[in-house]
Order: sequence, then C-alpha cells, then structure tokens
Amino acid sequence: MLKCIIVIIVIERCDKKMKKNTYRVSLFCIVTGLYWFSLYTYVPILSPYAEALGASHKMVGMIIGSYGFAQMLLRIPLGVMSDKMGNRKLFIILGIVSSLVSSLGMWFFKKPAMILLFRSLSGVAASSWVAYTILFSSYFEQKDTAKALGIINAFSALGQMSAMLAGGYAAQRFGQEATFLAASISGVIGLAISFGIFEQRKMDREPLTVPQLLSVAGNRDLLIVSGLAILVQFITFATVYGFTPVAAKQIGASDAQLGLLTAFSTLPTIFSSAISGSVVAKRFGEKRVIVASFIIISASCAVIPFSKDINILYISQAIGGLGRGLLFPLLMSLCIKSIDSSKRATAMGFFQAIYGLGMFMGPVITGVISDAAKLLWGFLVSAATGLIGALISHLFVKEEP
Repeated sequence: MLKCIIVIIVIERCDKKMKKNTYRVSLFCIVTGLYWFSLYTYVPILSPYAEALGASHKMVGMIIGSYGFAQMLLRIPLGVMSDKMGNRKLFIILGIVSSLVSSLGMWFFKKPAMILLFRSLSGVAASSWVAYTILFSSYFEQKDTAKALGIINAFSALGQMSAMLAGGYAAQRFGQEATFLAASISGVIGLAISFGIFEQRKMDREPLTVPQLLSVAGNRDLLIVSGLAILVQFITFATVYGFTPVAAKQIGASDAQLGLLTAFSTLPTIFSSAISGSVVAKRFGEKRVIVASFIIISASCAVIPFSKDINILYISQAIGGLGRGLLFPLLMSLCIKSIDSSKRATAMGFFQAIYGLGMFMGPVITGVISDAAKLLWGFLVSAATGLIGALISHLFVKEEP
C-alpha cells in the first residue's frame, strides 16, 4: 500500500512538472510569435515604401541592410553579456521594447534617412534573438537541441508569415503607414506577456575570459556554419526581404499581393523548420539536407527576374522558403553542438552576428548592382551564391558519425 502511495505521488509530481514545462514552452512560443510579428509586419511594403519616399535602389538596399548591420555589431556583445549575467529574459524584454520604438519611429517619420535610422533600431531588437534561442533550448535536454531549435524557428516563421499577411492587408485597406502601427500593437502585447517567461537563474556563473572567448570564435564547426549562414542571409535579404517586392511591383502586384508573396515565402518554412532536425535530417543526414537546401534556394532565386506572372513568383518563393526552413535550424544546431553549455549563448551570438554580415551585404550589393546595371543581375548573383553555399557544404560540413 505504501509503495502504491509513493508511486502515485511521484506520478503526480511528474505530471505537474510536465504541465508546468508545457505552459512555459507555450508561453515562450506565443511571445516569440508576437516578437517576430512586430518586426515583420511592414516588411512586404518597406522596399517600395522607401522607393516612393524618394530613395534610390542603393538607399533601399542600405535601409534593408541596416537591419543586419546592427545585428552584426551587437549579437556577439549581447551573447557574451547574456552568458556572464546568466539572464536571457532581460534581453528578450529589451528586444521587444526596441522593436516597439522602431515601428513607432517609422510610422511617425516619413523621410528615407529616418526610415534608415529606425530600421537600424529594428536590427537592435532582432539582436536579442540569441537570448530566445538559448533560453528556449534550456527547456529541453541537450540531445533534443535540434528539435527545440526547430520548434522555435517554426514559431518564428509563423509570426513572420502572419505579420506579412496582416501587413499586406493593412497596407491595401488602410495605407502603407498602417503596417507600422500594427507592428507597434504586436510589440505592446508581446512586451506585456514577456514578463511571464520563466528562466532558471544561475547566479554562480563565472565571467568568460578572453582566451575562452577566442576559443569559442575559433571553433572550426562554428566558423564553417557561420560562413554558410552569411550566404543564406545574403540571399534572403537581397531577395525575399529586399528586392523581390520591387520586382513584383514592376509586374503590377498590389500591396495585398506583396503580403501574400512574402507570406508564401515563409509558410513552407514553418513546416520544414519543425521537421528539419527531428525528421528530415535523421533520415537523410544533416550534410545532405544542407547541400540540397542550398540548391533549392538557388533555383528559387534564378526564377524571379524571368517571372512575368505573380503566381509564378508565389511558387518560386514557396520553394525557396522550403529550402530555408530545412537549412537554418540545422546550421543553428551545428553552431552550438560542439560548444560547452556555459558558452553557448556566446557561440550563438557569434553565429548570429556573423550572419548579420550577409543580411547587410545582400541588399546593399544588390542595390548597387541594380542601379549600375539591371535588377536581373542582382537576382542572378543571389542564385550563384546559393550554388557556392552548396559546394562549400559538400566540401567542409562533417558527416554525422
């Protein structure tokens, strides 16, 4: 009888623990979706909006690229500070605040230079993503890191897709400036809920030394996947979040169709991110999936400048989204797989800071090429970049044991 009572008590405690963890995961996923919603509501119209304000393609590229430039500068310091303090929640809250101020600034000021400034602030907000990924991963066992990152990336993509659909509709119905207000509302709600996020604080954390930081940055696997991430973000921000909406406008797309276009590029990402590490990579191997994903992304870019029908653009963007969804969770998982748990936020910060270079260079280089020649050549450069990524992955990514 006593044994039965003990077993029942243990089961009840385990059940409560499971329910508590489910609540924590669910709340975190909601905050993640709102966070990305606040950053992406205006993305479908940002390039043509800046162009309508008088910005050249080069200036449009700088506006889009400033988002990545801020992350390139801040993500390593934020990762280091997060590791030293053992506090991810603080950076999550500050990131949402930055997103809120950014969207309000772009709504209030209507000059290209001010759009550039407040778009940069949205990059500051996005720099806190390193805290999201590490804190969410802590809710799972280490062997389930790829699964955790697949889930959080799926909710990231869900927030982005919902934002772009809502943004396209808001722009069509109420004007393009309404997208900035919609982003602000999401930021306010996300900020309120974020205070309920759970974090197990560890106050005995020793600050990382300079040699330890250098050892993290010098990790071979981290350097390789960070380089590959640069190429992915180069392509993504040169096309999906950069000049694909401009190309769509040139063939007569409406604001609502721009929202659908960017949403179609994200919808497959939600599902492919969720199964990337837990299903696809386990069946085919991480290396094969990474190589194939780069080829898929490259093909989707090559189609864009030759598309004269919005439906063809929808299809090409969906195919590219499938590739990105399969690829990115694997790169994120690989970047911390061989790193000690006490240094993982630093490693993730390095990874996300480095790929900020691609987010900056992609739209800027494409803008310069477009002003000097034609937009066609910008898309072809992105397609070639995807093939380079496939080749590097084939040569340097390790096979799983």
